[in-house]
Amino acid sequence: MGRASVTEQLPIWTVYDHPKDYPACWVARKWIGEEPTDAIMVAPDLELLRKWLADMGLVKLDRHPDDDPIIKETWL
Repeated sequence: MGRASVTEQLPIWTVYDHPKDYPACWVARKWIGEEPTDAIMVAPDLELLRKWLADMGLVKLDRHPDDDPIIKETWL
């Protein structure tokens, strides 16, 4: 099995609590390193969004105290 390249970036899904562009929903946005992608998931409640992310085999990390308050958590 080959080793991962040092230049490969880990995809990160950031969960947002009712952002301005989706004020009625919870949103997960996929980032590659520090760059946002066009991939998003939108759900009416946080538990459904968490289920989808967990079903993808991802692991939840709690938000960092310095994160924007709209950020609920991230998934790797």
